[in-house]
Amino acid sequence: MSKIKLLLEVVNDMRSLADSIQAVCDVMTEGSPAPSAKAATEQEPVKEPDIPLEKVRMVLAEKSQLGFTAEVRGLIQKYGADKLSAVDKTYYADILKDAEGLGNG
Repeated sequence: MSKIKLLLEVVNDMRSLADSIQAVCDVMTEGSPAPSAKAATEQEPVKEPDIPLEKVRMVLAEKSQLGFTAEVRGLIQKYGADKLSAVDKTYYADILKDAEGLGNG
């Protein structure tokens, strides 16, 4: 029974890794990340209500690459989804706030 649990954990980790790789590929195909990061910091003081999925995906991918893959998956599940694309857009700001706390606490 414990082998099955381990296999399920491996499957979940592989799915999370695939999501992270997809996020990195999306960022790379859109162009250089430096201008978008600069644009994102310029938008924060304005408090634009619509946060794009790509920004959330990029932040979570960075956290996942830093070794917080399980925590990133937990954040997504906290908001009632198995994949980031299934999370309601109204939670994007909350997810970003929670993601900022990863690794800082």
